[in-house]
Amino acid sequence: MAQDTTGLKLNFEYWLDKAIEWGQATTLESQKDVCLHLPQLQEFLHQLYGTVKHLGSTEAIQQFPLIGQLLGRLCWNPFVIGYDESQKTLMWCLCCLYSSEPQNAVELKANSWVRSLLCHLLSSSKWESNQAETSAFISALGYTSADYYSHLVKNMVISLVTELRENQFNGLHVQESISASRVNAVSIFCVPLITLPDLTPLLETLLLYHGSSSKEILSSEFLEAVNEAFLKKKISLPESAVFSLWLRHLPSLEKATLSLLDQLFSIQLNSVEEVAHVIKDSLLPKAASHPAIFRTVNEIFKNALMETDGTPEVMTIIQVFTQLFLQARQNENKQHKFPLKAYFPYHHQPLVRGLVRRPFELPATYWSQHLKHISDILKALVGDTNVSSLNDLFEIWFLVACFGEWLDIAAEQLLKAAVEPDAMLWLLAFYYCPKNENQQRTQTMVKAQAVYSHLMMLLSCADLSLKDLEVAVHRVTGTEQCCNQYLTTHLLTSFLLFSPSGYKVAEECIYHISEVTDTSKEVYNLLIRTAFRFNHSGEENQRTLKLLNELLQKLRLKI
Repeated sequence: MAQDTTGLKLNFEYWLDKAIEWGQATTLESQKDVCLHLPQLQEFLHQLYGTVKHLGSTEAIQQFPLIGQLLGRLCWNPFVIGYDESQKTLMWCLCCLYSSEPQNAVELKANSWVRSLLCHLLSSSKWESNQAETSAFISALGYTSADYYSHLVKNMVISLVTELRENQFNGLHVQESISASRVNAVSIFCVPLITLPDLTPLLETLLLYHGSSSKEILSSEFLEAVNEAFLKKKISLPESAVFSLWLRHLPSLEKATLSLLDQLFSIQLNSVEEVAHVIKDSLLPKAASHPAIFRTVNEIFKNALMETDGTPEVMTIIQVFTQLFLQARQNENKQHKFPLKAYFPYHHQPLVRGLVRRPFELPATYWSQHLKHISDILKALVGDTNVSSLNDLFEIWFLVACFGEWLDIAAEQLLKAAVEPDAMLWLLAFYYCPKNENQQRTQTMVKAQAVYSHLMMLLSCADLSLKDLEVAVHRVTGTEQCCNQYLTTHLLTSFLLFSPSGYKVAEECIYHISEVTDTSKEVYNLLIRTAFRFNHSGEENQRTLKLLNELLQKLRLKI
């Protein structure tokens, strides 16, 4: 090996002299001489790369002190970089000189120099603006400039992808493995070229590449740039690559989630279908099939809910996201499914299992029984002496709130089926009033029972008027506690939608409530959630769906 290195050093001096002699090959004599030596030069570069790829950047410079001068000169010679695989080999040699963890100012400066050369190798603008000879050289090859650079980039990407993939499958062969610092360098040189369409296969390969080190080998600048370009729809990536990006780089996942929330806040929520389309398009529900991603996104949603003081819009977004997540998880291959506990590790598992069941998975006649089961579990949990802190109570409430579809069905079941009302009313009372300080939830429950009893008396009325609903309306307009107001509004809205004659005064009554209270957003979000479910139901709900759309149109103007 020592003898080989000695020979390589002698050749090194020869080729450095040649590189200095050639310059940028601006004369006819120098161009002829370069062309005569290209095959031997490429063989030397292969040998040089074969040696330095097993050395660290510091050791490589110690053995070949003038390696930077040689590579730098060759990179600016259009005849050299245009020949066969010379450009690829020069790039790999440069990557070997890159320090993934620079220790001093010299190494930082060297890294900057390497990055500039790597960018130059794939930058047509620099060549064409600074080197008139390049155009003549490309023309002599029979290419236009655009074709030449396009082929150059494609070939380079293919070579890099092939080498990375072979290394991934061949990781046990230490002598053949690519060092983490070189993979890191490749990711850095991609940063200014992220949006180049031909680079997509390399981006995908890098994002799916995992070395033997437990530390992240791709540069944070690269991961941030890819995420930014993806979020702005400047690049298209396979789902597997996007999910890998979010799994390996938490800031990118956080930014993607916050970007989704910003996007949803900036548009008027005309329908849940629109909300669902935007959320689906973000790929986050599908990515959340991995528990680590789900827990992170859920935590961000939870913080957004607290920061906005539980606004109905945020609650609707969270509930729609949860439904889309369950749908994506259901479509997954059973062999690759994670257990529910991986998504909700700190929650009471029987409650999780009850909430995760989708309504369409059960016969409608079983819904009330299932809701009673959820209510009983929840009541036992809340009454448990272990749930002593407000934080514990909030975590239980947030879990229930995420599956708000069941809460809407509970309000409907109270008016559409023969049910045990106390279990349903307690479930709704807990949602709207989770804390029971000063018997607050108990009082809410009592008032809810009074409203419910009055509505049930009106259920058989053939010809309802707004005056008939005065007691219930007064419960909404006359109460000072938001939890009482919202719960009564929920019950009254469900009555107007689902009672035989409620639809006749629904528009007048709901608009009256929204005029004299601040519940218009609550009602609006309840209506769009109900419309979303009914859009996928049968003919029997078409009248209600028509009424929902009319009410939404009226309320949309108000909010």
